[in-house]
Amino acid sequence: MQAHELFRHLRMPELGDVRQYVRTLPTNTLMGFGHARRSSLLNSDELLTYYYDDVRTVYEIFQRGVQVSSNGPCLGVRKPNQPYEWISYKEVSDRAEYVGSALLHRGFKPSHVQYIGIFSQNRPEWVIIEQGCYAFSMVVVPLYDTLGNEAITYIVNKADLSLVFCDKPDKAKLLLTSVEKGETPILNTIVIMESFGLDLVERGKKCGVEVFSMREIEELGRAHRQKPVPPKPEDLAVICFTSGTTGNPKGAMITHQNIVSNASAFVKTTEVNYKGDIRLLMDDLKTLQPTIFPVVPRLLNRMFDKIFGQADTSLKRWMLDFASKRKEAELRSGIVRNNSFWDKVIFRKIQASLGGKVRLMITGAAPVSASVLTFLRTALGCQFYEGYGQTECTAGCSLSLPGDWTAGHVGAPMPCSAIKLVDVQEMNYLAAKGEGEVCVKGPNVFRGYLKDPDKTAEALDKDGWLHTGDIGKWLPNGTLKIIDRKKHIFKLAQGEYIAPEKIENVYLRCEALAQVFVHGESLQAFLVAVVVPDPETLRSWAKKKGFEGSYDELCKNKDLKKHILEDMVRIGKESGLKSFEQVKDIVMHPEMFSIENGLLTPTLKAKRPELRKYFQSQIDELYANAKM
Repeated sequence: MQAHELFRHLRMPELGDVRQYVRTLPTNTLMGFGHARRSSLLNSDELLTYYYDDVRTVYEIFQRGVQVSSNGPCLGVRKPNQPYEWISYKEVSDRAEYVGSALLHRGFKPSHVQYIGIFSQNRPEWVIIEQGCYAFSMVVVPLYDTLGNEAITYIVNKADLSLVFCDKPDKAKLLLTSVEKGETPILNTIVIMESFGLDLVERGKKCGVEVFSMREIEELGRAHRQKPVPPKPEDLAVICFTSGTTGNPKGAMITHQNIVSNASAFVKTTEVNYKGDIRLLMDDLKTLQPTIFPVVPRLLNRMFDKIFGQADTSLKRWMLDFASKRKEAELRSGIVRNNSFWDKVIFRKIQASLGGKVRLMITGAAPVSASVLTFLRTALGCQFYEGYGQTECTAGCSLSLPGDWTAGHVGAPMPCSAIKLVDVQEMNYLAAKGEGEVCVKGPNVFRGYLKDPDKTAEALDKDGWLHTGDIGKWLPNGTLKIIDRKKHIFKLAQGEYIAPEKIENVYLRCEALAQVFVHGESLQAFLVAVVVPDPETLRSWAKKKGFEGSYDELCKNKDLKKHILEDMVRIGKESGLKSFEQVKDIVMHPEMFSIENGLLTPTLKAKRPELRKYFQSQIDELYANAKM
């Protein structure tokens, strides 16, 4: 189930005016939790495990949705330029129980050790199958084609998946091929959501796999409907295989309590609500009119670039900046609105092209620059939170608090999490100085990796603290700033430790760049980088420097490359990079790193070993030229 689905079922209460609330906040927004820190929203040292008394499992989240919606619309789907078609909570509930009942009829056990695969994009059937599993205490194992064929085969075997639901026949064919090759002998049942030919059924019979339609499974369950066997909070809900940047994916075991505590902590943090009205981005959002809108930084950057790209004169840019500063002053007073003088005069056009009822936006998954976040908070005029976390702590462990609209940090611990920083001696990050590896403990922390005790021991220490691999720093106002990454450090020839992700995030502030890969070697004394110029901004940026041409031509222009390198070094200096952290030369590459070309993970993180291999000849050339 998607995060916004969870929050919709929980239904957040609306309480009071935020300014009144902000006055009650302590100067330091965190309180002690031994040597760790916890949320100041808690009344005791007990971390939050649930928000509503009757909601302790994901099954109960959905049941609450059925009640509070008065059987309102639950899942909607639409074709381009068509209205949404909705199915009600009751229909979803019934269909989910049919699916679960069919699985029981076919011999599956109502148990938290019964794993069911779902190989599908997000669609109503996904949620129906998931809820069908939860109604009978079964565990969902999502599969994604972006993981790659080898990883799919690995997961089917690792999780002992004898049955997989697929959205399209192509995915069923992929699974059948792995059975035919003898790679996944355990798989014996495939259920397909969309229509398919009888040839697929025949092909399945030949290798011992039964192929059913989703309709057949639902009819079977309707004819043999059984009473739900709901899960307990401590039972597994989902095994989420993380893509990882190296090796086989790891199956993070997430319990019902993990999910409920995390969703509850979000509701607790954002319960002090006030009105905000925003017009949304894409046609889907304009039509659907959601109230909660999770976004990724990449989308925010595109919004920001588009707004400033349309401001094609220095006067228009100055006006945008001036209006933003005026609204930023309002934010500091706890006022969030989209009906001010500046909205009517400057931001109305931005808001008019978007659409409707969003009260709350939340971003996470990757860093977002402070300038982009602050500008969009002012321009869009709704509550806008930034959070931090990872799969292993279910989703989030820290989140900005209402009333704190400063940027450049990831907020305070959520009410379900205690956070501490521990020494990373080799990088000179010391907890005594308020810096170190971010460690998380609480009811949202996962159980470990499926059948992988060694990797589990690396992530979870004997006291139950999750070691994230990220380096954090406590800021004076009690918020957490992520400043580095422990995993991807390497040494240069003279012994300095380098954290490439930190440097990449600095260089991404260059207007002309969309992506950066920083590389160094222990036998070399300096860093180099592969950069992908931003297709939307490169031509206008180059024109200001006196260069014309197509995107591809500009990417090959050696003189323009010098200007981009100079801009990177300038921004690096302004951001406090040390001289050995600055790159000495770059390659301009015209194609974006992507999931499709194998250079990004499905969560859009750089696959560093693959990037190094892919650009090895260019990297060698950069180092060779430096010696000439």
